[in-house]
Amino acid sequence: MKLMIIESPGKKKKLQEILASLYPGQEWQIEASVGHVRDLPARGQEEGQIVTGIKTDYTPVYELSERGAGVVSKLKAVAKRADEIYLATDPDREGESISWHLQQCLGLKTPIRVAFNEINAAKVREALSKPGRINGPMVAAQEARRVLDRLVGYMVSPELKRQTGEVLSAGRVQSPAVRLVVERERAIRRFKPTEHYGAQLIFADAKTGEWRAEWQTLPNFVTKDAPYFQDKPFAEAVAGCKSVVVEGFEQTEAKRSPPAPFTTSTLQQAASNALRLDPKRAMQLAQSLYEQGHISYHRTDNPNVSDESMPEIRAVVASLGLEMVAQRRTFKSKDGAQEGHPAITPTHWEVEVAGETPEEQALYRMIRIRALASQLVDARYAVRTLQLRAVDPIGGKVVHFAARGRTLTYQGWLKLLAEDATEDADDKDEDAPNPIPELQPGTVLTPQRGELQVKVTKAPPRYTKASLVKALESHGIGRPATYAAIMDNIESRQYVKEEKRYLQPTAIGEQIVDALVGKFQFVDLSFTRELEEDLDRIASGQAGYRPVIQKLHLQLQTEIATQKEQVPTKTKEEQQHPCPKCSKPMRRIKGKNGHFWGCTGHPDCSETLPDEGGKPGQKKEAKLSGFACAKCGKPLIHREKKGKGGYDFWGCSGYSDGCKTAYPNLKGKPDFSKAK
Repeated sequence: MKLMIIESPGKKKKLQEILASLYPGQEWQIEASVGHVRDLPARGQEEGQIVTGIKTDYTPVYELSERGAGVVSKLKAVAKRADEIYLATDPDREGESISWHLQQCLGLKTPIRVAFNEINAAKVREALSKPGRINGPMVAAQEARRVLDRLVGYMVSPELKRQTGEVLSAGRVQSPAVRLVVERERAIRRFKPTEHYGAQLIFADAKTGEWRAEWQTLPNFVTKDAPYFQDKPFAEAVAGCKSVVVEGFEQTEAKRSPPAPFTTSTLQQAASNALRLDPKRAMQLAQSLYEQGHISYHRTDNPNVSDESMPEIRAVVASLGLEMVAQRRTFKSKDGAQEGHPAITPTHWEVEVAGETPEEQALYRMIRIRALASQLVDARYAVRTLQLRAVDPIGGKVVHFAARGRTLTYQGWLKLLAEDATEDADDKDEDAPNPIPELQPGTVLTPQRGELQVKVTKAPPRYTKASLVKALESHGIGRPATYAAIMDNIESRQYVKEEKRYLQPTAIGEQIVDALVGKFQFVDLSFTRELEEDLDRIASGQAGYRPVIQKLHLQLQTEIATQKEQVPTKTKEEQQHPCPKCSKPMRRIKGKNGHFWGCTGHPDCSETLPDEGGKPGQKKEAKLSGFACAKCGKPLIHREKKGKGGYDFWGCSGYSDGCKTAYPNLKGKPDFSKAK
C-alpha cells in the first residue's frame, strides 16, 4: 500500500480518482493532515526560553494541537501498513513546513516529497515521476517567519500593556498594516481643500461633433511646487477666448496590452472590487476551486501562464474567434517575487463554468477570462493630439490649449475582458470621448463657447481592502499567503473597521500605532521589507536562520529597555477607568473648580466625566426639549450656569455629530432669529 498525505481533505476524492486511473491495480490510501498538526505553545514559559516556545538559542519548541494529536495518532496507524509514504502537501513554504512537521511527528525516515501546482492527471504523474526530499531552507524560512512573529507579539505586547494599562497586541506584519490605515486617516483629517481654476474651450465640427481643448497652465502659470491656479478673474478671461490658432496636430496609433493573469494579490484585489468579496472569502473560494481540480495553485506571485498551457489556450481562443499573440506574452513580476508556481489559471481551459456555488463560479469565470485575455493581441487606438494658442494675448500673456482624443480601432483583448478589475474606482483614469477633427497647423478656430472650471482638491481616499492589499504588496509587507490573514486579523481585533467598503482606524488602532512608531523599528515599512527579503534569502539558502532571528531579538531587547526607562508604567488608577467614548484610559485632572476626569486621547477625544470620590462619575444626562434645531432638526438642550462665568443658551443635541448651532435664551425659549 502506498500512503499519500495531503493538507486538505477536499482534495481526497479528486486525487483518489486520478491515482486509480494512473495506476490501476495499485493500492493508494490518501489521508489529510488538515493543515498544521503542531505549533508553538500559546502560553506557559519554561526556564531557558526567551518567550513562550522559543529557546535562548532560538530553537522553537513545538506541541501538538488538540486536533493535531488525533490526526497524528491516526496517521501513525496507517503509516505502519504503508510500503511507501508520499508527503504531498501544498507547493509552498507553508506546505514544505507541514511536510517536515509530519516527518518529525510520525518518525518517518525516508518519506517521499511530491508537489503539484494543479490537481490533474498530468501534473500528478509528473510529480510522482520526480520524487524528492523535503526542502530544508524552505522549512527554515517558514520557521523563521513563525519565530519572528512570536518574538514581536510576545515581547512587545506586554510593553504596550505596561505603558497603556490595556491589553493591546503588536504584530510584525499586522502593526505596519494598521499604521498604513492610521496614517492615511490622519492625512485625510489634516487635509484642507484648495479651490483652483482652469478653463476649457468647446468647439463644434460638422463631421466629428463637439470636442474640447484644455487650458495648459503649466509651466507659464503654475509650477510643480505651486500647482494650483487661483486667479479666478484671469481664468474667466481665458474661458472667454474668442479665437485660437492651431500650432500643432499629430495623429498616431496607440496600443493597450491586457493585464497579467492573476497572482494571489491581484486576485484578492479584483475579487474585492468586482465581486465584493472579502480577501479571506476569496481565498476560501480559490482553495475550494483548487481542491476540485479547476484552477492551478492559488498562492503565487508569478504573473505568467506556463509554456505548456499555450496549446490549450490557442485552441480555446480559436474557438472563440479571437486573435492571439504569436509568442507567449510574459509579464514582469514584482520585486522579490517567488516564481516557483505559475499564475492562477484554469486547469482545463476549455471549461467555461466550474465550481459548486455561484460564488465559486463567478470567481472561476473571472480567473479564466483574465488568463485567456492575457494572451490576446493588443487593443489599438487612433490617437489625435492638438496644440492651440490664443490668437490674442490674454492679460498680456500668451495662452496655450491642448486636446487629446482616442478612438478604439481594434478591440483585441477588450473583446473578452472589458476592464482591469484590480483597479479601484479612484485609480481609474479613462480618456473621455473627444472627437478631434483633422486640422492643419495655422488654421484659426472660433470656439463655440468657453467654460470656467472650478476645481477643488480632494483628500487622499481611504483604503479599501483591495487597495490595502495592493499597498502591502507595494511596501513588501507580508507575502501572498499572508494578505488575507492580515486583513482578517486587524479587523477582528477591532484595530480597523470597514464602513461602505472603506477602512478606518479605531481609537485602539491609533493608540497602538502611536505607541509603536518612532519607538520600535519593526513597524517601519522599510524594515518590514528588509525582513521579508531576509526570509527569502533563508528560503534560497543564501542566509542563515539564527542570524536573522538574533538581529531582531537583540533590537527588540534594546528598544524595550529604552521604553522602560523613558515611559512610566500606567498607574492602577489610570488602568482601571477606560473612556466610555473611545476606550482609552481616563486620567484625573485638577481644574479651576476641582477635579474632573479627562480622556488621554485628547485632542482626538474630548470626553470628560465628573469626579466622584476619586473615581469617574456619571455625566448628568441633558434633558432634551421639544424645540428642534433649525439647522439639523435634532432636539435642543437648555444649558444654563449662574454666577461668574455663567451662561444661558439653547444648544443642539447633535453637537458631537458636528452641529454646533446655538440660540440665545429668550424668556425660556430659544431665539431662532439669532442663531450662532
